[in-house]
Amino acid sequence: MNLSHDIEEYILGLLSGEEDFISLRRKELAEMFECVPSQINYVLRSRFTPEQGYLIESRRGEHGYIKILKVTCEKSSEKVSHINDIIGDEISLKEAKRILSALQSRRMITGRERLIIEVALRHITDSKRDADGGEIADLLKNMLCGLMGA
Repeated sequence: MNLSHDIEEYILGLLSGEEDFISLRRKELAEMFECVPSQINYVLRSRFTPEQGYLIESRRGEHGYIKILKVTCEKSSEKVSHINDIIGDEISLKEAKRILSALQSRRMITGRERLIIEVALRHITDSKRDADGGEIADLLKNMLCGLMGA
């Protein structure tokens, strides 16, 4: 296994408890894994993203900390708000696929739903040479909101 995976697994273990968040000190975590703090930053930026269901709050300095919050979407209105936040106003097909994959891994959509949405998005980008990121974002949001019951 590699260091990034080990750091991710450690943080996920801490998040598996009752609390919806954890607070860590970047320096202490780096010392524990015998790495530079930038390695911790990399893991947080790449593996604890809003698409994957996490929000990061960070404060630098001597008394700095990292707070990792699990995003829970129990009501359909919360799911719709989360979907709108992570997609934004424009998105590429590649980014849409990444988000769909993350939503599937979080069990917010099924594998079948992900594939159907990907086919629809691919169709719009293939059939409209001038399809822009706004059209992709709108279609993705509409399809996901329809699935979420909103």
